[in-house]
Amino acid sequence: MPVPGVVLLIPKFLVLNQLGMYDSYSGMVIPLLADAAGVFIMRGFFESIPVSVEEQAQIDDAGVFRTFWSIVLPMSRPAVMTIVILSFQGSWNELNHFIISTQNPALTTLTKGVAQLASGQLSSGTQYPLKLAAAAILTIPVAIVFFIFQKRIMNASAGAVKE
Repeated sequence: MPVPGVVLLIPKFLVLNQLGMYDSYSGMVIPLLADAAGVFIMRGFFESIPVSVEEQAQIDDAGVFRTFWSIVLPMSRPAVMTIVILSFQGSWNELNHFIISTQNPALTTLTKGVAQLASGQLSSGTQYPLKLAAAAILTIPVAIVFFIFQKRIMNASAGAVKE
């Protein structure tokens, strides 16, 4: 996380090329599936779950996997939904990755298209309404994902332990 993303562009390109994923959908999607921020969010959430919840599951004869799958994972739904929203937003806005992972015009993403639009013929003129319209269109999918998942972000651990 402390390493700037620009430093990783050339190694990312070399790895994509070596694995044969350059200029393909898999090269665009797979590297963006996991990030360090999600690990920190989930770790913080799992530490906030009371130990007594796991102890109660052990008393009911649940093993480690059963406790995680049936009790802890459903309680972590708000953290998972937060990661889904943040990951989608981060992947959606990841211009650098899409620039180095594809060259085929058929694989151009909306983010890359808006950047080309703003840096191409429109960069010399004052076509601000067109640039702003393209930027507004770019924000619509992120807003839709947020509004779909916002109801699922709430304190799911409330009521799990009676104290």
